[in-house]
Amino acid sequence: MDDNHMGDFLRACRAALRPHDVGMPSHGTRRVAGLRREEVAVLAGVNADYYTRLEQGRERNPSPQVIDALSHALHLDEDARAHLYRLAGAAPAGRLSPRRTERVGPALRQLMDGYPNTPAFVMNRSLDLLAVNALAQALYSAFTQVDNLARMTFLDPAGPAFHTDWNRAAQATVANLREATGFEPDNPRLRELVGTLTEHSADFARLWQSHSVRGKTRDAKHFLHPDVGPLTLTYQAFDVREAPGQQLVIYHAEPGSPSAHSLQLLGSLHATRRQDRSRHTG
Repeated sequence: MDDNHMGDFLRACRAALRPHDVGMPSHGTRRVAGLRREEVAVLAGVNADYYTRLEQGRERNPSPQVIDALSHALHLDEDARAHLYRLAGAAPAGRLSPRRTERVGPALRQLMDGYPNTPAFVMNRSLDLLAVNALAQALYSAFTQVDNLARMTFLDPAGPAFHTDWNRAAQATVANLREATGFEPDNPRLRELVGTLTEHSADFARLWQSHSVRGKTRDAKHFLHPDVGPLTLTYQAFDVREAPGQQLVIYHAEPGSPSAHSLQLLGSLHATRRQDRSRHTG
């Protein structure tokens, strides 16, 4: 990971837009994809030389007014706008999080274990799985290790088969990690993870350069589990107030749906296997 995060992000956002996307005419041959720096400067109402310095990393402290103007000019959504604020170190008061903790409190673990029919887990911004309940462990049982969602998606042999739409899952995973760099650009764990994924996965390296940003809130997931077959689950993500940077993620299936029945079967299979292992080791 380089140290010009804001400039790289601005450049990637500029490259993703075409003149017709922002209502501007296109004149002449374009040597690079996307808008020209001068065009972004006009749209944002800033000096072209100043915008160039922002992209090149020679200017790193734009005002909130400039950040808002650039967000509007580049058509950034709320996740991407918040990411740009963090990269500029100009997030409004209360938006920058304290250093994260890796400890999952006992009350939260007890809450997760109280959902026997629902996969639930706690993860940090690097997508490390810090705690999982029994059904989440069963859900991810095809993987060699249930440790990090990004590693599991890109480097585990089970990843492509488990994710019915692997491309979508991969894009979302990379966008989650890219958002994390705005919160903690110097986090050694995050740097190590991105370096490993970039080295060992060409798909990750390609997607990482897109600078897409996305936080986890709510979405549908489609899985193919080796024991129970297709699963369509919706997740909800909740920030853990006592541990900034952690999120509780809960999956659920539509009541009465085939996926709900499959989740119930998966839970039964997992419980039976645990009992068998206990008898053999007892």
